[in-house]
Amino acid sequence: MLLNAYLIFDGDCRAAFEFYQRCLGGEIVAMHTYGEAPAEAEMPATVHDRIMHARLVVDGQVLMGSDNTSECPVPYEGIKGVSLTLGVDTPEEAERLFQALADNGTVRMPLEETFWARSFGMLVDRFGVAWMINCEKEMPT
Repeated sequence: MLLNAYLIFDGDCRAAFEFYQRCLGGEIVAMHTYGEAPAEAEMPATVHDRIMHARLVVDGQVLMGSDNTSECPVPYEGIKGVSLTLGVDTPEEAERLFQALADNGTVRMPLEETFWARSFGMLVDRFGVAWMINCEKEMPT
C-alpha cells in the first residue's frame, strides 16, 4: 500500500509545485491542465490553465496536487487540519529545508532542539501548506 498526500490549491498549484521542487529537489513527473483533458470542451475557458493533476517525486516519495475549479460544488476553503512532515538525517538539512519552505511563509515554531529531536520546527508556506521539519534524536533502547 502507498499513502501519499494530495493537495488542493486555488489556482496556484503550478507555482506551488515548482516551489516545492526547488526546495525539496526531485522531479515533477506530471503537470496536466484542465485544458489538456479529453473533456476540455466541457470545461469553462477560465479553468483551462489550472492544474488538473501534478506529481512531484522526491527520493521515491510522491506529493500530488491540483487546482480547485469554479465547477467544484464546494468553495475552496484552503488546506486545513493537516501538516506535511519531512524527516531528515541532519540538523543542517533541517535548517536548509526549513528556511527554504518558510520563504514568504509564516513560522509557527522556530527550528529548535526538543526532547525527541535534534531539530524540529513548524511553518506554513506561502501557499498555505503547513509543514513540520523533524530531525530525530537517537533514542536509547
